[in-house]
Amino acid sequence: MRDLTARQQQILELIQSHINNTGFPPTRAEIATTLGFKSPNAAEEHLKALARKGVIELASGSSRGIRLKLLSAAHEDDSSRGIMPSAIQVALTLPLIGRVAAGSPILAQQHIEASYALDPNLFSDKPDYLLKVRGMSMRDAGILDGDLLAVKRVQEARTGQIVVARVGSDVTVKRLRKRGHTIELLPENPDFEPIIIDTRSDEFALEGLAVGLVRSGKGL
Repeated sequence: MRDLTARQQQILELIQSHINNTGFPPTRAEIATTLGFKSPNAAEEHLKALARKGVIELASGSSRGIRLKLLSAAHEDDSSRGIMPSAIQVALTLPLIGRVAAGSPILAQQHIEASYALDPNLFSDKPDYLLKVRGMSMRDAGILDGDLLAVKRVQEARTGQIVVARVGSDVTVKRLRKRGHTIELLPENPDFEPIIIDTRSDEFALEGLAVGLVRSGKGL
């Protein structure tokens, strides 16, 4: 992948693994501790090198501002004419889900805005779709308005993982916490309140688990 050094590949795999296990990227300090660097500055230099090679994107103002890059996109109208993306070999094509209508399946055809061809090495766990993030409730996890969240369809998730959940007629991205019959959907922004759900009476469904984050190009 883009002539990465062994150390750069190691850091990329660490980022992928951390996103897969926790739903968000690691901090510089966590990278330094895991890989035995003397300071977070050493991790920062490697991250900048990965950014220069176009593998990740670094966002200022967030300790977890590391995003895996979207390398190529194939819109449905292009693919119908036989036009295939040339930036990478197509190996993983995912639908992009925009706004979800109340009461309808998240992968319903009317919700699919486009299809994206991704490098499969971006993910340690294969996602099923991309969800366009709305709002800033997960800002401090490095998930910003307009980002594309890679989501794997699951029926169960652990406390601490970032999930896509349907609450009543709304679909939301939050961190999950389970307490007996209560589910708490926690934001990563102090300006937002948690969503508290009683599983015995409230309408709730798990739509998937966050397994990565990508950002589309300026032309999208």
